[in-house]
Amino acid sequence: MTNLSRREAIAAAALASLASAYPALAQTTAGGGAVWDLSDIYPNDAAWDKARKDALEALKGLGAYKGHLGDSADSLAKALQLQSDLYRTIGRVYTYSSLKADEDVRVSANQEKQAQSIDLFTAFGEASAWIAPELLAVGAGKVNGFIATNETLQTKFSYYLANILRQAPHTLSSEGEALLASAGAPLAAPGDISQQLRSSDVPWPTITLSTGKKVRLDSQGYTLARDAANRDDRKAVFDAFWKTFGAFKNSFGATYAAQVKGDIFTAKARKYPTALAAAIAGANIPEGVYRTLVAETDRGLPVLHRYFEFRRKMLELPDLAYYDVYPPIVQLDRTFSLDEMRTTTLAAVKPLGKEYGERFAKATAGKWMDPLPREGKRPGAYMQPGAYDVHPYLLLNLSDKYDGITTYAHEWGHAMHTLLANATQPFEKSDYPIFLAEIASTLNELLLSDYMVKQAKTKQEKLFYLGQRMESIRGTYYRQTMLAEFELAAHDKAEAGEGLSGEKFSQIFYDLLVRYHGPKVAIAKDYGNEWAYIPHFYTSFYVYQYATCITAANFFARSILAGGAKERDNYLSVLKAGGSDYPVEILKRAGLDMTTPAPYQAMVQTLTETLDEAEKLV
Repeated sequence: MTNLSRREAIAAAALASLASAYPALAQTTAGGGAVWDLSDIYPNDAAWDKARKDALEALKGLGAYKGHLGDSADSLAKALQLQSDLYRTIGRVYTYSSLKADEDVRVSANQEKQAQSIDLFTAFGEASAWIAPELLAVGAGKVNGFIATNETLQTKFSYYLANILRQAPHTLSSEGEALLASAGAPLAAPGDISQQLRSSDVPWPTITLSTGKKVRLDSQGYTLARDAANRDDRKAVFDAFWKTFGAFKNSFGATYAAQVKGDIFTAKARKYPTALAAAIAGANIPEGVYRTLVAETDRGLPVLHRYFEFRRKMLELPDLAYYDVYPPIVQLDRTFSLDEMRTTTLAAVKPLGKEYGERFAKATAGKWMDPLPREGKRPGAYMQPGAYDVHPYLLLNLSDKYDGITTYAHEWGHAMHTLLANATQPFEKSDYPIFLAEIASTLNELLLSDYMVKQAKTKQEKLFYLGQRMESIRGTYYRQTMLAEFELAAHDKAEAGEGLSGEKFSQIFYDLLVRYHGPKVAIAKDYGNEWAYIPHFYTSFYVYQYATCITAANFFARSILAGGAKERDNYLSVLKAGGSDYPVEILKRAGLDMTTPAPYQAMVQTLTETLDEAEKLV
């Protein structure tokens, strides 16, 4: 029996009592397949296919309202309700097929089902493309008059209608909108092709580590091996992995160049000056937010370079290379079972209140996630919110180390955001924008970090968790801003008429790596191929929001931990708001103005203070 100190015994008992107060965790399957239960969405593939075909047929009903949106408030409300109901169903159809496809990307039948769902979304876009132009033709005065007299329009569609009227200068004719909608599937092709290359077509190398263990360096293998304790192993992992991407640099270059050109095409079609302006217009994000983030992060690079020097000293290295970024600054030989991830995260989010904890416990007890890696499964981690009438689903590829529990807390933060928004808002106002989407997940990570630091029993353990906090800031704030700079540079060059290629992308990325990591971190040329590894680049101008969201999460986490019920409820109001208003406005109401330099300066200051604390311990 393990010899526990009194303090350890008390902590273990507390976690045990917490776990016993909540439903038991769903058990994994014995067959090695996916763990989640998709029958909550559809009982089988036949039911899914019927729902898909029914939705395709029901799309024809939208045409009956064409030319009649301005007839009356009742006519407008019925048309918008039909559109909403169809979108709700199609989201459910897509969720089922996409989850099935990701269970094993080698199963072509499921990839074909996903393609059918994407085609259904495209058909929906074509069938509803006339609505926005017709609303604009009806005119703001009449539309606002309808809203004032119709409860359905007030409670469900007021934000949607206001947003359409705001974007009038960038809305095309019915024919133009239909044409753009029909281009949805081909414009998504670059991302689909790059994902298929990564998942199934690239011949990933297998290397033997110093321990004798053989590692296949696909995306999952790289993620699990890049923090190897042996420095030569880390170098071998990086050299082999990024060299493999370099061998396919031309192919990945072609896919990403096509993505960039598609972004520019869409921006021009909608009369935006740049692809960036087009990408952030939907959520009404001021362009100054993006550029202020980049500027303030660049100003904060000296603190990041100071962190790298601290890392070098802690690892007792004569110099630091890019492959030395991922191992912890001190070792902690602790593993977490899936049950421990759950109970520890439940304890960490306790500052969010009893109601949040009970909802979290009930959700994590269900078969809503597929937690562990296996061959053929899509790599990475995500939360899929598309089945509004069911519940979110989570695809995870967890290790049993600390990075596994942080991923667990992160993705369940997304799920809780979805559950709270869905419980508070009607379907039409529940879908929160990406600009808010990473706040709940990152705040869960910050609360976990704070909890683990407070629970640390030795200086070594405390240093480990402080190091993980600094690494989170590096990876989520600095790194994601660096990726945002890469996207901006690639699009700027394309818009200036420069040719694009895999070689050019690698050079841009290499130059950014050198600048962000400073003159004392060695970076091999092949490491510049890392841009091809980032699937988020195919959701253009997405990654900067990881940096803005950790900035917002840092603000709320500090206020919650230093405050009480008021600060907690203030934060939860952001999650419950869903997509009922523009995200910058939702945050302003909660006391946070993301258009100013102050939040980003505070983020840099948090790294400074954490670094100070770690250096004092040393």
